[in-house]
Amino acid sequence: MTAQSPAAAKSIPDFLYGTAWKEERTAGLVDMALRAGFRGFDTANQRRHYFEAAVGEALAAAYRAGVVTRGDLFLQTKFTYRPGQDHRLPYDPAAKFAVQVEQSMASSLQHLQTDYVDSYVLHGPSSGHGWTETDAEVWDAMQKQRDAGLTRLLGVSNVRLHHLQQMVEQCEAPAFVQNRCYAQLGWDREVREFCRRHGTVYQGFSLLTANMELLHHPVLRETAARMAATAAQVVFAFARAIGILPLTGTSNFDHMRQDLESAKFQLSAKEIAEIEGLVG
Repeated sequence: MTAQSPAAAKSIPDFLYGTAWKEERTAGLVDMALRAGFRGFDTANQRRHYFEAAVGEALAAAYRAGVVTRGDLFLQTKFTYRPGQDHRLPYDPAAKFAVQVEQSMASSLQHLQTDYVDSYVLHGPSSGHGWTETDAEVWDAMQKQRDAGLTRLLGVSNVRLHHLQQMVEQCEAPAFVQNRCYAQLGWDREVREFCRRHGTVYQGFSLLTANMELLHHPVLRETAARMAATAAQVVFAFARAIGILPLTGTSNFDHMRQDLESAKFQLSAKEIAEIEGLVG
């Protein structure tokens, strides 16, 4: 089945700021990212790895200060199954999955101090073996949240190709797929190709942290020198060139600005092929 059209929503930023693993620094870093120029933010209602309420606090402060309006922003959050959570649950674990989705969404909207999110993502399927009846039930509940106007688009994360193939046999294709992206595995080539065929936007995270050895590769460093860019900027420019919407979670203001500026760099077909062939 075809994907929801991302064009149906407001413009999607060409870079997302990821808020995972920041704990008490979350609000300050979201504020810093806003000042650096980020307008797309990724979080999750999973207190184990995210502090969603602190994201909302920083955004509300920015609204009050006139830095941005809600309409300027693209906000993405996630529904996370019980095994991915700690004891700080955003829903009743004894409730049906449809109720868990409703409760998690209501909690997210409260945390983020908004009446809708732009993207709601299933934070990984329930099984590594395939798309299950549970996943289909949760996806149906997520669609109902979209129908109610509580989200504009739906996505899935941490999926492999077989999950997506099975998913589209039963459901619509997601508007977004968000995966960790390893150069050693061809930058998730098969899943990216699935996304290309189905009109799905591929969001790539850990582009730097999962590929630290690449940042020191002579080819990448020579390319960066020719472009008067940083190695990280070359990776992000490369990611866009092969169809990846990048995420960054840097806590350094200068790096935030540099990461955003990577959008101005254009790689040649030869440079793209050289980088793609390094370890993929």
